[in-house]
Amino acid sequence: VQLQASGGGLVQAGGSLRLSCAASGRTVSAYAIGWFRQAPGKEREFAAGISRRGVGSTRYADSVKGRFTISRENANDTVYLQMNSLKPEDTAVYYCAAGPWPLRGGTYWGKGTLVTVSS
Repeated sequence: VQLQASGGGLVQAGGSLRLSCAASGRTVSAYAIGWFRQAPGKEREFAAGISRRGVGSTRYADSVKGRFTISRENANDTVYLQMNSLKPEDTAVYYCAAGPWPLRGGTYWGKGTLVTVSS
């Protein structure tokens, strides 16, 4: 399984960004895919996840619930994270991961993409 994350950048507080995770590999459809993030000086934490192709259950960290939306294209297993009402505390490197549901950890990881929210 290979994961390629993109879409990070610099945005002002209150703004929006959409991250993409292009997932490939013979078994990728069977895995949940999601996003973890690591802020400077902090441990990596779960942000959002979506279950395997065709099921589509979702799970969010309390800190992003109501502001972030995760979705999955069944045709190609690309996963999106729409991030609205961004806050400076959302600043982090965001990592795409694949693993068994409910995705408490990742079996496969992509390289991170940096999201910076200015106040």
